[in-house]
Amino acid sequence: MTIDPRTFLKSLYDAAVAAADPAEVIGAYLPAPVKGRTVVVGAGKASAAMAAAFEDAWEAKGHGPLEGLVVTRYGHGHPTRHIEIVEAAHPVPDEKGAATAGRIFDLVKDLGPDDQVVALISGGGSSLLSLPPDVIGKEAKRAVNKILLASGASIHEMNCVRKHLSLIKGGRLARAAHPARVISLVLSDIPGDDPALVASGPTIPDGTTRADALAIVERYRMDLPEAALAWLNSPEAEAPKPSDPDFAHDTHHVIAAAQMSLDAAAAKAREAGFTPYILSDSIEGEARDVGEVHAGIVRQVVARNQPFARPCVILSGGETTVTVRAKGRGGRNAEFLLSFAIGVAGVPGVTALAADTDGIDGSENNAGAFCDTTSSDRLFATGTNPKAFLAGNDAYSAFETLGDLLVTGPTRTNVNDFRAILIE
Repeated sequence: MTIDPRTFLKSLYDAAVAAADPAEVIGAYLPAPVKGRTVVVGAGKASAAMAAAFEDAWEAKGHGPLEGLVVTRYGHGHPTRHIEIVEAAHPVPDEKGAATAGRIFDLVKDLGPDDQVVALISGGGSSLLSLPPDVIGKEAKRAVNKILLASGASIHEMNCVRKHLSLIKGGRLARAAHPARVISLVLSDIPGDDPALVASGPTIPDGTTRADALAIVERYRMDLPEAALAWLNSPEAEAPKPSDPDFAHDTHHVIAAAQMSLDAAAAKAREAGFTPYILSDSIEGEARDVGEVHAGIVRQVVARNQPFARPCVILSGGETTVTVRAKGRGGRNAEFLLSFAIGVAGVPGVTALAADTDGIDGSENNAGAFCDTTSSDRLFATGTNPKAFLAGNDAYSAFETLGDLLVTGPTRTNVNDFRAILIE
């Protein structure tokens, strides 16, 4: 069988993204209309596309008036008719995001028992829906976000801290909407798909405490601003718990997640005649370490036909982390891939893609990158050392040097990391 490996891997990525398209999934989760108002709110990289899809599905059913306000990342907007879309900064919040978070909070706080709130929640909402207590302030909250992103903490740990430093996360938005019913439609970018963790759960409480948040701060030796630490040490930081009766009539649905996207990519691989193997939809850990492990699996396949026989495609998802040690450019998918490329240097017949399904890997303009068994040698041929790029957290520059970046632009969905490895 003759194929172009990169074109093939890109087709798997496209299938994964299409499976998480809000327009394809949201219609199955429409709530019934109510006597009062239906107010749509939301936050995240996919929230604008979710709002547009919700409007279309709602109107196709002939339901009544609709209103709302959603905040998404700059460049991730989508045309809508009834729901206002605001674009703001991610991953570090800006004034526009903070102002919109306040407007969303005000929009739901005076609703009554005949009204309902539909919350469209997706990854990225933690930064976009930023409403810190006045005693912390916006500058300190931005500093906290930068510290969290560089700490090496998992997304679960980061969101635990975030929701205890907010007036809107950790279920507080839904509690403000009470006695209106809240229906949360969640597009999950979280390993394990716990909806209370996506965007730090503005409408869904969980069981973590401020003591848990403080323990995470201590574990990763985070030098938080004094005002943030003082707040975490105060009883006011405690988030509402799932047992709170204000949440008794609320519901939530995970409408798309990484496993759905991996299944779609696997089906595409089978169509092309390759046997796919899904390692996991929830892999976490340091990106460079996960890259090394994937490389070790590939070497075993090539040398021993274990644990999988060639030819095959290995797929995985989840969310790795990067502990920032230097000032290079590069997201977690590029760092994974550079580590993987070093680990498979010279191994025949291997090509890989790693990319974020939202189209943005970290803070650069790429979704991810491609590599093959020649990537490491090609870097040496340019007079650079791949391990030096890795040590400098500079994987973007490495793949830019090779011309191997994958640039898609915003996909307006987000089920996190996607990795596909073709072994011919």
